[in-house]
Amino acid sequence: MKKKVAIIFGGCSSEYEVSLVSATSVIRNINKNKYDVMMIGITKNGDYYLYNGDIDKIEKDEWLESETCKRIIISTNRSDRGIIVLETNEIISLDIVFPVLHGKNGEDGRLQGLLELAGIKYVGCDMTSSAICMDKYLAHELVSSSGLLSPISYLFDKNDDYKKIENKIALLNYPLFVKPLKAGSSFGITKISSIKDLKQAISKAFQYDDKIIIEENIDGFEVGCAVLGNNDLIIGEVDEIELEDGFFDYFEKYNLKTSKIHLPARISKEERNKIKETALEIYKTLGCSGFARVDMFYTKDKKIVFNEVNTIPGCTSHSRYPSMLKEIGITFEEVIDRLIELGLER
Repeated sequence: MKKKVAIIFGGCSSEYEVSLVSATSVIRNINKNKYDVMMIGITKNGDYYLYNGDIDKIEKDEWLESETCKRIIISTNRSDRGIIVLETNEIISLDIVFPVLHGKNGEDGRLQGLLELAGIKYVGCDMTSSAICMDKYLAHELVSSSGLLSPISYLFDKNDDYKKIENKIALLNYPLFVKPLKAGSSFGITKISSIKDLKQAISKAFQYDDKIIIEENIDGFEVGCAVLGNNDLIIGEVDEIELEDGFFDYFEKYNLKTSKIHLPARISKEERNKIKETALEIYKTLGCSGFARVDMFYTKDKKIVFNEVNTIPGCTSHSRYPSMLKEIGITFEEVIDRLIELGLER
């Protein structure tokens, strides 16, 4: 019998639109002969709906207008292992959930915790690992404690006065990055070249989270590794981001107007292998499972510095994660299939 897979998209997050694009791609490429696919959309307000309409309407953000939408909740009764349709009280059991969500309330461990309470299997990192990876400061601290390099950064919250922030970062050299503690797709991040830009950058970051970090700039270029697996890990080819200026912000990530992604990275095979080994160590240190994209910096003096881990990376067929695995011979359809199998096995 076909396994019943619920693909969840949308979400109460600043990355709602990104999720719609990723989920549409996953739904189109999943093996329909092997899986019975259910589509669950979460609105920007956090309401859950079972959707049975046209796949194209998801990407266009027209899915909620469909008459096929039915309000649901995830049942916390472990014997149900699924969802409840509120109009009819029908219980629909699920074999596995595939969350194609980015950012808060989807990638940060909250949904994963709910699914664990409900006894429903799911794709990707568990609750603890998801929460740690989303917390940029905590992730850096754990990776540093294992002997790997991370940027120097300081953590602040909304109760810290400006003078305290200014004094604490006084020894850092500009440029600096001001970032929300928990946000993806580079939302709320500002690269500042002097102290005169600090206040505005802090204000912007606090729009996305009640905690921020201020971090030193690493003089190098960004590289990434796609890691797939629970115990027996597969790692894709290393990619490299080439920037004309600034940093790899939201606009550049989805438009590539002034930046390029090189696959494989323009460094030697030995250097790429060293980066892969570091990515695997980071993946294990942070307790990742299923899949994740590990982002690092490679400096001019050939040091590898940890940047962040994306526990639900972009999932379109041309996104960085599937592209790195395609480079070693694993197609996007195979990636989706393996992720579901890994979730079921856990």
